[in-house]
Amino acid sequence: MKNIDSVDLNEFILSIHKDNSVHSNKIEFGAPKEIKGTTIGLATMECSPPHNGERHNDGDEIIILLSGKIAVESDSNPDKCLELKPGDSCIIRKGEWHKIQVIEKAQLVYVTPGLNNEYRF
Repeated sequence: MKNIDSVDLNEFILSIHKDNSVHSNKIEFGAPKEIKGTTIGLATMECSPPHNGERHNDGDEIIILLSGKIAVESDSNPDKCLELKPGDSCIIRKGEWHKIQVIEKAQLVYVTPGLNNEYRF
């Protein structure tokens, strides 16, 4: 269709650039490619990520759980976790170290700021 692009989020992530243009990028394994803008993607998680946490220094991250069950842990709340079930979402504030623990195979949508992200291994 003219001016409407179909995008399979199982194969691509969406990048929203500072000028509000949107591009689709083939999913590559490894550390996510950082852009000057925001990344939107679909993640199917059968196990917890291989890193020991991440943080986004340029903005807030949004997680929307579509199926399964996860727990979101954060450094500022070391003795608590936020459990999400389908339809739940959360906002992880700029600079907050966090990690996701998969309780039950899950599918989620993430909206992540693009630059200055850090990962602990």
